[in-house]
Amino acid sequence: MAANGLASPLLRREQKEGCIQRQIEYMKSDKHYVVAHFVLECGKKLDAKCLTIATAATLFHQFFGATSIASYDPYLIGSTCLYLAGKVEDDHLKLRDVINVVHSTLHRTLEPLPLGDEYWNLRDAMVQAELLILRMVQFQVKFEHPHKYLLHYLKSLRDWISTDTWNKYPIAKTSWCILLDLYHDPHVLETDPAVTALATIQLALETFGIQVPFVGGAESEMAWFKVFYRKATKERLWEVMTRIIEVYAKESDLLEPLYTSHATASVL
Repeated sequence: MAANGLASPLLRREQKEGCIQRQIEYMKSDKHYVVAHFVLECGKKLDAKCLTIATAATLFHQFFGATSIASYDPYLIGSTCLYLAGKVEDDHLKLRDVINVVHSTLHRTLEPLPLGDEYWNLRDAMVQAELLILRMVQFQVKFEHPHKYLLHYLKSLRDWISTDTWNKYPIAKTSWCILLDLYHDPHVLETDPAVTALATIQLALETFGIQVPFVGGAESEMAWFKVFYRKATKERLWEVMTRIIEVYAKESDLLEPLYTSHATASVL
């Protein structure tokens, strides 16, 4: 049930279609949503833990919730949030690795950054940015993410739903991916984390048209999610699901214009 190694639907947009690979030209945009996507992509490339990526995105949202995104280099702040999140979540990310991944993601056609003036200047900038981020978030760097609730609920749900249904539909994987994509939203942690976790499962179930057996639907007093958490309601789940849908809706407006296609070698 571990989520490491899973790529969300939005992060899978860099995919091969025949021999064409689609990539995002991040430097053409400084939109909050686009930079958040950059943070998630770099976290994935660094093979960071799910909680590390979630914490990095949350730090980024909190930083720019306290100031204008036009006041600082958002990509420098986003990159530093990843490095800081690695420390917070005991998932040490080497600064050299973070710099290499960030540079290659922002400048896809350039060679790796050599150990020269540009590298050391960027390294110094990230060290200073780390102190700035800590001050801006008032040193509050630990968050209660929905992940532990999601893991617990999925384990229980696996024993509830028939084995055939569970094996046929990727309910767990889809729920994890939806939760990761929700971190594009700056309000991701404003909702009860247990409700957020249930909402991602409910959206996955609705996506596959699955009804949890032996209980009523979402309108029922004995809806499946109430069995797990009595404070959960259809309205609270729908609020989170609406925000998730809005995250996906923004892709066409904010990410699609930044996609470029590059020819790649065919893999047989």
